[in-house]
Amino acid sequence: MRIVGGMFGGRKFNPPANTPARPTMDVAKEGLFNSLNNLLDFEGIKTCELFAGTGSISYELASRGAADLTLVERDMGNINFIKKMAKDLGIQDILHIIKGDVFKFMKQNTEQYDFIFADPPYGLVNMDEVPLLVFEKNMLAPEGIFVLEHTSRNDYQKHPNFMRMKNYGTTVFSIFQHTSK
Repeated sequence: MRIVGGMFGGRKFNPPANTPARPTMDVAKEGLFNSLNNLLDFEGIKTCELFAGTGSISYELASRGAADLTLVERDMGNINFIKKMAKDLGIQDILHIIKGDVFKFMKQNTEQYDFIFADPPYGLVNMDEVPLLVFEKNMLAPEGIFVLEHTSRNDYQKHPNFMRMKNYGTTVFSIFQHTSK
């Protein structure tokens, strides 16, 4: 695995072999960030990575200038890996790890984020709750972007905040935007 762009671009990292996470593949990550570059200025933004796994997306965000990274993850092996990577990259001061259940975090959260990324396990029974809670709990800042990674089994095109979908093989990114009413 590698960081595909920004100031850490090209830097390789090896997630723990026994991680339960399924890190987003480099090709899909690169395609997603190429699309996001047209939608969002990463410099100085506040971000949240739900189901953070190895933290791969947050490293990309930090590499592109994000100033505040919140990662929600429950696996201690992944959390330890994220802490090690944050130290290696020198981003531990802008990174906040929340150990626990994503749904509990979302229901209690009072912060707004410029960018939210969620990569739930593909077989998660209540995956459809993720976009519902993002908007119901007003987690996305005005003009903010939310990306949900999933398979083609899920379709969010009828969601009122849906913008577009990007498909990279078995990986699908649904992109949503906060719309001012």
